Amino acid sequence: MKHLVLISILLALISCNSKKATTEFNLEFGKIANESIFSGGDSISNWGGSLIKGEDGQYHMFYSRWKKKLGWAWATHSEIAHAVSDSPFGPFKHKNVTLPVRGAEYWDGLCTHNPTIHKFDGKYYLYYMGNTGDGVNVCEPGKLRYNWMHRNNQRIGVVVADNPNGPWKRSDVPLIDVSPDSMALDALLVSNPSITQRPDGGYLMVYKAVRKLKKGIAGGPVVHCVATSDSPTGPFKKYDFPVFTAEGHDFPAEDPFIWYQSGKYRAIVKDMHGAFTDAGRALVYFESEDGFDWKLAKNPLASKLQIKKKDGSILKVDHLERPQVYIENGIPKAIVCAADTIDDAGVIHSWNVQIPIITKE
Repeated sequence: MKHLVLISILLALISCNSKKATTEFNLEFGKIANESIFSGGDSISNWGGSLIKGEDGQYHMFYSRWKKKLGWAWATHSEIAHAVSDSPFGPFKHKNVTLPVRGAEYWDGLCTHNPTIHKFDGKYYLYYMGNTGDGVNVCEPGKLRYNWMHRNNQRIGVVVADNPNGPWKRSDVPLIDVSPDSMALDALLVSNPSITQRPDGGYLMVYKAVRKLKKGIAGGPVVHCVATSDSPTGPFKKYDFPVFTAEGHDFPAEDPFIWYQSGKYRAIVKDMHGAFTDAGRALVYFESEDGFDWKLAKNPLASKLQIKKKDGSILKVDHLERPQVYIENGIPKAIVCAADTIDDAGVIHSWNVQIPIITKE
C-alpha cells in the first residue's frame, strides 16, 4: 500500500512539473524575405504596423505613416493607414487611410499613431494614440524634435468595425484619458495601448504614461500602467502601480505587446537602453501569472538591433521597435516591428518588417 501511495505522489509531481514546463517557452525570430519589408519609398515614412486576418482571407495591416519630407514628424502629422496582403509576410500594398485628419477641435483630430488591432467576439477593435494641438511641425531631417503641445496631448482611443475594411466608428472622447490627480502615474499623458482578453473574462490593458514629478515641459518619469475592463470599449479601471520597471531607470521600457498563452500572460517590450539585459537597446520578454506582476522571462533577450535575412545576410538597424505579435489559432506566427536606418546625410529611412516566429515550448 505504501508503494502505491509513493507511486501516486511521484506521478503527481511529474504531472505538475510537466504542466509547469509547458508554460516556459521562447519565441525565436526567423529569417525574412525581401518582400517582408514594407516601405513607403522616398515620399512616406512607415512606422508601427499591426496585423489581423479578415474573413476575406486577406491579411490587414494597420500602420502609422507621414510625409517623409516633414522629417521625424510622428507626433504632429502621423495618420493610421491600412494595407493588405495575401500573406502575413507580405508583400503589403497600401489601400486607404483609416483615421485621417478630422480637425484640431477633436482630441485625435490632427494625429493618430501606434495602432494595435484585435478581434473580440466577432468585432474588430483598433486601439491607438491620438492627439491634437497647433499643427506646427518643428522637425528637421536628421533631428529628433517634438512639438510638446502635441506630445503632451497624447491620449488613447479605439475605433470599432464589423470588418477590417471598415467603416470604423470613431469616438469623440478618448478611451483612456489622463488622471486628474497631479500625482497620478498618468497625470501628463497616456499612449501606446496594448490589450488582451483575460482567460477568466474581461480585458487587460497595459499602456504608457508620463508623470508630472519632474519639472519642465517633458515631465516624467515615463512609466507603464495597467487597467482592466469587462468590455473592449471600457470603462477601464486603472491600478496605481507601474510595471516593466527597473531600479535606477526613469524610462526603462516602451512599446509593450501583451497576450495570454500557455497559462501565462506574455509581453515583448522594447528595452530602451539596456535596463534589462546587457545587450543595450533591444527587445525583451516578460511574463506574468496575473497580468499585474510582471517579471523578466528566464531567457529575456528577444532580439538585438538586427534582422536576419533568408539570403544569409544580417541587416543592422538603428531602431527595432513597436513589436506586435500576430497570433493565428492561438499560436504566434509573426511579429511586426518598426525599424529604421539613418544614412550619411542624417536622413531617417523607416519601414515595417514582418518577421516569422518560431515557437519553442
